[in-house]
Amino acid sequence: MSRVLKSHYPNFSRREFLTTAVGAGGAMLLGPAWLSAADGVDPRVAQVVSGTIGIDMHNHVYPAGTEPHPQHGQPRRQEEQQQAPSLFLAEEIKRSGLTAVCAAYVLDFAPNDKPGDARDNFLSWLTAIDAQLEKEHMHRALNLKDLQAAHDPLKHAQPIIVQTVEGAQFIEGRLERVEEVYKRGVRHLQLLHQQDDLVSPLGDVITSPAHLGGLTVFGAKVVQECNRLGILVDLAHASPETILEALKVATQPLIVSHTGLDTRTGGNPRMAEMMKPHLISKERAKVVAGAGGVIGVWTKLAGSPKEFVENIKAMVDVVGIDHVGIGTDTDLLSSRVGQGTNKAWPALTGGFFYWVVGEMLLQGFTPDEIGKVGGGNFCRVFGQATAGHA
Repeated sequence: MSRVLKSHYPNFSRREFLTTAVGAGGAMLLGPAWLSAADGVDPRVAQVVSGTIGIDMHNHVYPAGTEPHPQHGQPRRQEEQQQAPSLFLAEEIKRSGLTAVCAAYVLDFAPNDKPGDARDNFLSWLTAIDAQLEKEHMHRALNLKDLQAAHDPLKHAQPIIVQTVEGAQFIEGRLERVEEVYKRGVRHLQLLHQQDDLVSPLGDVITSPAHLGGLTVFGAKVVQECNRLGILVDLAHASPETILEALKVATQPLIVSHTGLDTRTGGNPRMAEMMKPHLISKERAKVVAGAGGVIGVWTKLAGSPKEFVENIKAMVDVVGIDHVGIGTDTDLLSSRVGQGTNKAWPALTGGFFYWVVGEMLLQGFTPDEIGKVGGGNFCRVFGQATAGHA
C-alpha cells in the first residue's frame, strides 16, 4: 500500500515557504550554528536542518587540478573539466546545509593504462584531499562518533567527509591494498563503476554485458575484507547478480549510494534512455532493504527539488522510510548548473539541503522522517560497519 503523506503547512505556497526571510531566532538550534544561519530560510526548515546530520551518500570532490578525465583517456570539454577555484570544501558543505558528504574519486575516469596506474592515481588524489582538509581544518569521519561530533555545536563543529572511491580498480588482485587505503582514511568503498580492474575484476556492472557471473571469488574476498576492517561496502553500479552474491557473503549491511527507481524516469526521454541501466528495480531495492541496507536517491532524472522529493517518496513507498537516503551524484566543488551540488537545478538559489528539506516538509514528510532520509539511515549502517574500529 502506498504511503500517504499530508503537508503540515498547507497555507504557504512552495516559493513562499522556501524563501521566507526570517532571523535565526525562530528555530530551536540543535546542530552547528552554520545550519541555522542561512539567509532567507524559513525557521521550520532551519529547525529540521539543524536537527539532522545531513549526509550526501555520493558526491564527487575534486580539489582544483585533480579532476579525472573520462574513460579511454578522452579529455573533457573545457567547461566540464574546470572546477571553480574559488569554491572551498567546508564553505560549500556549510552552504548546502549538510553535515558531511561521502567524497568520491571516479577512479576509472583517470588514465589507468597499465597495472599500477589506478593505485597511483588514487593515492595521489588522497594526498590532494589530505592537503585540502588540512588547509580547511577539516577531518575524515572514521566512525559514527566522528559524524556526530561534526554536528555537535558544543564541539565547535566543522563539516566532515566520509572518504570513498567510485570503483576499486586500485586493488588489482592485492587484498592488502584495502587495508592500505583504510589506513589513509577510507571508510566507504564502492566496488564497481564502469571499467573492470585490469588485473582481477570484482564483479559485473550494470552498464556492460555480464561476463563474470556476478561477484567474482576475489570480489567476495574484498567484501569480506571490508567487513573485517570496518569499511562500508557500496554496490552502486553493480549488476543484480553481483548484488545478490555480495549480500550472501557480507556480514554487515550494504548500501547502493546513488540510483533511482526504474519506474521514475523524468521528463527527458533522451536522458531517461541514457540513465535506464543505472536505475534499480523495485524487486532489487527490496532485497537491499531486506538485508538492512540503504539506497541513496540521486538528483538525476529530477528537474526540480519537487521532482527529486517525489522520487524519494516513491522509493520510500517501496522499501520503507528506514532504508532510503540521499546520494546526489553531484560535484560539490563545481559551479556548473546541474553538476554542482548547490547548483543541482537551475532555479536553486540557496543551499541544496535546505531546499530539499523544505520540499520534503511541503510534501508531508515529518521531521523524524526527514532526519532518517537526510542522513540518519546512512549513520545507522555506517555505524554498524565501523563499530569497534578506530
